Amino acid sequence: MIVRWETDHDYVLVHVHQDMFGDWIFSRAWGQIGTQFGGLKHRLADDHAQAMMWLEDETTIQTSRGFRKVLEADDHTPEGRDAVAQLSLLDTP
Repeated sequence: MIVRWETDHDYVLVHVHQDMFGDWIFSRAWGQIGTQFGGLKHRLADDHAQAMMWLEDETTIQTSRGFRKVLEADDHTPEGRDAVAQLSLLDTP
């Protein structure tokens, strides 16, 4: 599951997925649109339910900050793959 929120200048992208060991990972990227300013953080969830709870919390937080949801997609859709590719670019040193 990939969700992206935006304002006129900023974005937040969340990716909930399983790693190769079956652990649930909650990845959150944020930054300024059109720049390289921002960050990326990964959190290990106890299970899928906890990761989805974090996603619900993130939705509440971003909505309260004036962000609008611009993408909600499964990892395997073309939109989801594009979003994961963008997220992967942030994860390089």
